[in-house]
Formats: sequence, C-alpha cells, structure tokens
Amino acid sequence: MKIKSYELFQVPPRWLFLKIETDEGIVGWGEPVIEGKAATVKAAVDELMENLIGKDPLNIEDHWNLMYRAGFYRGGPILMSAISGIDQALWDIKGKYYNAPVHQLLGGKARDSIKVYSWIGGDRPSDVGEAAKEVVSKGFTAVKMNGTEELQYVDSYEKIDQVMERIAAVRESVGPHIGIGIDFHGRVHKPMAKILVKELEAYRPMFIEEPVLPENNEALRDIVNHTAIPIATGERMYSKWDFKKLLTDGYADIIQPDLSHAGGITECKKIISMAEAFDVAAAPHCPLGPIALAACLQVDATCHNAFIQEQSLGIHYNQGSDLLDYIVDNQVFKYEEGYVKIPDGAGLGIEINEDHVRKMTEIGHNWRNPVWRHKDGSIAEW
Repeated sequence: MKIKSYELFQVPPRWLFLKIETDEGIVGWGEPVIEGKAATVKAAVDELMENLIGKDPLNIEDHWNLMYRAGFYRGGPILMSAISGIDQALWDIKGKYYNAPVHQLLGGKARDSIKVYSWIGGDRPSDVGEAAKEVVSKGFTAVKMNGTEELQYVDSYEKIDQVMERIAAVRESVGPHIGIGIDFHGRVHKPMAKILVKELEAYRPMFIEEPVLPENNEALRDIVNHTAIPIATGERMYSKWDFKKLLTDGYADIIQPDLSHAGGITECKKIISMAEAFDVAAAPHCPLGPIALAACLQVDATCHNAFIQEQSLGIHYNQGSDLLDYIVDNQVFKYEEGYVKIPDGAGLGIEINEDHVRKMTEIGHNWRNPVWRHKDGSIAEW
C-alpha cells in the first residue's frame, strides 16, 4: 500500500482538515492547524507531504522521524502542527487497514470513557454564572472559563476583585462539587498570578490553566509554592523536549498537550506517558474540530493518567459551524453524565461528511484572534 494523494480543506469556523488517500482506496483524515495561522500550516503540510507520496503509510514512526529530524530546523507551532495532522491521518489509515480503532494498535484501552468539560463564556469572561448553570443542567460535571481580561505586569486590585466576583458567581450557580477550570490564558504575569492563586483557593477550582506564558514556565515554581490549586499548562508546548524540563522541575500538576499542535498521536502518547512517570495528570487541549477530538479520545483511552478531555461543542469560537456538522454519526460524541465513550470504530472512529467538508471549503475562513491593548496603548496578552 502506498500514499497516492492528499487534499487540504480550510473550513469554518477556524479549522484545517487533511485527507490522505492510498492506492488501495483507504482514506485517512487529520486536523493540522494553528488557530489563526491555518494558511501557514497548510503550506507546511504541502512541504512535508512531498517526502511521503509513494511511501507505505503504515510506517508511521519512520514518517514521523523523517518529518521531524530530516529538517535541520525543527519544532515550533507551525511545523509541529503540520506533523500532527499528517500523523493523525496516517493512524486513521492504519486503523482502517487493520479494521481496528487506533487505541487497539496503541496497546488497548485503559478506560471505556472519559470525563469531558464544557467551555462557558467567551474571550472576555462575563455572564458566566447562568452559562455554567445551563451546561451543568445538560449533564456536564466540569466547566472551564477564561478567568481574566487583560492584566498588566502589576495591575489593580479592582481587576482581582472582578475575577473573584465571576468565579464566585459560577461556584454559587453550580454548587460545591462541579469542577471549575480557570484559564489564565497566559494573560497574567507572575506578580499578579501569585495574588490570584491565593485569592482563588476559597472557590476550590479543578485547576488553574496557563497562569503564566509558557516561555516563563520557571515562574511556575513560585506560583506552585503559593497555592494548593493544581496547576495545568502545555497547550503551547510542542514536543516531548518542550515538556521535559517542566516535568523534571515539577512545575505542573496537569499537562495539556494538543494533539493538533504537539506532534499528533505518536508524540502526544509519548508525552503523556512521560508525565505518568512524574505522577502528573493529563487533560489534552482540544478547542478544535471533530478529527482532533477523535484523535484525543484514542490516546486518552490508552493513558492511565488522562483524567478529563476538553471538547469544543458550543464554544464561542464555533458560532455558525460546529464540530458535529462535519461527521456522519454525531452519536459518536454523545455526552452522558459528563462522560463520552471512547470511539470503537476503525481508525479514529469517526466518519467525516466529505460532501459537507467540500461545501464549507468554498466558504473557508480567515480566522484571527483579536488584538488587545492596555489603556496605555501597549499590546496585551490575548
């Protein structure tokens, strides 16, 4: 069996899908994208696929090493996202070739289902109390929200109080035992992060995410010493080498590799297994489409330390086009009592509605994240 051809589809709301076809008619799908840089990742996929046409798609480990190691310059969000989507598609092909779900090829399931959480609110956190109550009424047992708006390196206690008011509203609306993930989104610098983590303890969050930018991960040492709240990070880290120091230094309680950014199924399985050796949990990042989510669930199935899965259904980015629109059987991602079953179909376990994909490609997208500025005109972290 040989890789014959491939196609890329830039579809709304902000995704890029990859279809790889073999000379035996087996097709695999992947989702190689960086939010806001879809066209750039698309160009990287084109370059990487030059070396894969005519090759046996089943030799995934060799293809991964070719894509990563045969380039003198390696790593980073663009190249690793391109590798990620190709890797997902190759695993989809391999599973279909052997008529087995990917998790069986990775050693089999360690679980039958996994807890999922739902996003509440938007980029600017407001009206989250009622939103939290609504998703809990649908059966979710955990939610995540953006915790802060833009913050300067040292900012006012007024903004701290505003964060506390929002978290208090969510906790009051959902009761004492629903998990609340609070995403700092890298918007917070170390001086303010130390204040926030102390103040937030009273609301017993499930975790605090990206309290500082990943390039400032050494600051997590001070933050960890200021709080008992679990610290999560990793969505902007792209390989096992990026996670190595985070794990050896003990800065995080939860890692969040993204299977569309951190090397796909092949690499994220290794990253999460590395974390298990440090007694660190995993909650893969996935505010993306159905292919990325299916890939996450296949890896979650095989990793003992995976405890919860992000998913994008109803997220504020998906207005007008959501992840269930692109698959034939939306029962694959049926959430029951806050959990989703691991897909057991061949490959990634989903069937893409290719007619809809092609229709939506004609619409396309040019999604960009907003640009925020502080009151003084300086650029703020979004």
